[in-house]
Amino acid sequence: MDFDDQVVEIYTDGACSGNPGPGGWGVLLRYGRREIELFGGEKGITTNNRMELTAPIRALESLPRPSVVRIFTDSTYVQTGITAWLPRWKRNGWLTAAKQPVKNTDLWLRLEQAAARHKVQWLWIKGHAGHPGNERADRLATRGLAEVAGVQPIRLPRPRAAPERRRGVNHLADHRGRQNAHPRLF
Repeated sequence: MDFDDQVVEIYTDGACSGNPGPGGWGVLLRYGRREIELFGGEKGITTNNRMELTAPIRALESLPRPSVVRIFTDSTYVQTGITAWLPRWKRNGWLTAAKQPVKNTDLWLRLEQAAARHKVQWLWIKGHAGHPGNERADRLATRGLAEVAGVQPIRLPRPRAAPERRRGVNHLADHRGRQNAHPRLF
């Protein structure tokens, strides 16, 4: 087993119908040949940024033990926020450089806490550029949004996955607030 087989790869995305409006989040977790899909949403008024933050929070919280993790996000808000802005915000009493209160402080604190038990590398990836992991996370976020909004998601053609990638795929929908057992990634 090489080192890459021991790294958990996580692709995250958020979606919002209107901004603000109802929202959804989606996550694809990979560990070796195992994959797990997570998705959910908020029926009430939320924002795209809150959904973009919720996706990596839920992904990291789902891991049963401390792990080496690579998180791929198409959100510069999340990637730059966690790697550069967060330490400054904390030093400045949760004020931005413009001396305004930081938005989504509750989620930033939760993300920091969720990431603290893991060794996380935060990677930005261009959204809607055909990257299979990002495209799946986008479809999952859209699915989470559609389920809380009570509409059917638009079905786009899916690229065919290699047979070994289809084995071990678990789906976890928790948008209704149920306490589901964590699917086993490893």
